[in-house]
Parts: sequence; C-alpha cells; structure tokens
Amino acid sequence: MIPINLLPKIEGIVVPTVTPLLENGQLDVKGAETLIRHLLRGGVHSLFILGSTGETPSLSVSLRKDLIKAVCRSTNQEKPLLVGISDTCLDVSLELAQVAQTEGAAAVVALTPFFFHLDQEDLYQYYMHLADQCALPLILYNFPHMTKCHLEVDTVRALSKHPRIIGIKDSSGNGVYLEKLLEIKAEKPDFYILTGPEEMLAQTVLAGADGGVSGGANLFPQLYVRLFEAAKAKDWKTMQQIQPIVLEISKRIYGKGGKSYSYFQGLKVAMEKLGICGSHLASPLLRIQPALETDIQSAILEIKEKVNQL
Repeated sequence: MIPINLLPKIEGIVVPTVTPLLENGQLDVKGAETLIRHLLRGGVHSLFILGSTGETPSLSVSLRKDLIKAVCRSTNQEKPLLVGISDTCLDVSLELAQVAQTEGAAAVVALTPFFFHLDQEDLYQYYMHLADQCALPLILYNFPHMTKCHLEVDTVRALSKHPRIIGIKDSSGNGVYLEKLLEIKAEKPDFYILTGPEEMLAQTVLAGADGGVSGGANLFPQLYVRLFEAAKAKDWKTMQQIQPIVLEISKRIYGKGGKSYSYFQGLKVAMEKLGICGSHLASPLLRIQPALETDIQSAILEIKEKVNQL
C-alpha cells in the first residue's frame, strides 16, 4: 500500500481495463498479463481494473479477487493501480478493498450502490462509512446512466473533506456537472477529477479535469496518451489529428449491434482481432453477431493503419 501522502498523481490516461475471460467464464490469467504489458508499453499513466469496462457486475467475487492479484503481480507498482470495489453489498466492497490493499494497489474506486433508490444523505453516509473502513484512498464513481443514482455536487463537496476520499470519476457526460466539480477542485486542488466519456477527453482536460478513463486505450494506449498530452499542452494541431480517430473508434467499434452493451461486444472483438486478448463476455452478455464481427475486424484494421500513420 502506498501512503496517501506519497500517492503518485492520479492523472492522464487511466485505462479502465477489460477483463479477459476464457470460454468457460473463468479468468484468462495469461490474457490479463498480456493486456497489462500492452498497456504499460503504451505509456498509460494509471490502470483501473473492475470498472464498468471490466464487466464487474457480472463477475463473481472470487474472480474479482483473482484479477486483483494477477494484475498487481503484473504491474508490480510500476504504475498506480486503481481497483473497483463496487457492489450492492458493503461487506463485499470492504472485502475487495482489503485484497487490493494487501496486493499493493494505490487506491480503490466505488460506484454509487444500485438497485435501491438512495437519496443524497444515504449516499453520503455510505461513502463516509466506506472511507472510514478502507485503508486505501477512495475515489467516488458517478455513473447515473447505469446505476440510476446521481451524486450531487454538494454531496461530492461534503465527501471531499474526508481525508481518504481523493477524487471522483464522472461518467455522466454532463458538462455543467463537470464545471461544478471543477469548482470543488479549485477549492481543493488535490481532489482529482477524472472523466469517463473518451469522446470528451480533450474537451474535459482543456476545462481542467486531471485525466480521462478511456476504454479505447485498451486498444491503442499511445493514441489516448498523445491526445491527453496534446490537450494539456493546448496543441490544437495534434488534437485535430487525433480526435477524429477517437470518434471513429466510438462509431465503428462501439456502435455496432444495437444493444445497450454493444460497447463491450465491440471492444472485446477488436481486442481479439489485435491479438491482445480473447473476446469472451461474462454472462448474461452475448457475443456480437458474426456479420458485425466481420465489420469490426475491417474497421479496427483500418483504424490501426491511421494510428500508425500519426
């Protein structure tokens, strides 16, 4: 465990890793190790396992623990590792946090609990209790589209006063909400603001966010690192070169299939076509139709060529 006062900055490209799986639904340990090597070679700034991109709600607790251990071994603290501990059961979250601490993770990340409709007082008490019980720094995770539960700005501001709550990952895609979060950062500069929609990476970094949690970095880590660095440097030319490719990935890889989880289908098929890891999804998610898989294969090879030409 890295002491909070010595924690490296959580900024730049924080990759929300996919969870490589075998056909039987078990963890593909070799695939996970290959993925981590690929990301580290790509120069990403941090790794985030067991987030939404990792299909976490569909994974058993034992598989999640195995993944934490495998990735911690692979990274060997070369880059900060954030571990998702989101669950509807607080005890499970604390159990996962303990494994993350033991294995050497830098921080943990927790979604708002889902299923029950919780008000802001409920959420405040939940996160305070979680932070009190966790030895690791905690990052809030706001994703109302999936959880149906929204962390209001005043609640985030109140929670930011806890010494172990160090930031928020916001996947709402709401620009007004981001502006209000950045007001909290102005009051507390060491409170990290990370944004989810990769299509908005450059825009949010220019606005003052610390970094982006970009699923496409699983495919082309260097591409997203370059976009982040260009945004930080206000290098408009480079941003104009890269942004269309990011949008093309979103449209041609994530936008197939017509399902609410087409993002996961497309991303994993693309990773398989690039030789990074297999494309098996955790039940109940289904593999994409063969015809669409062929489309994605053509798309990812064309996109790879564009990335290589940058």
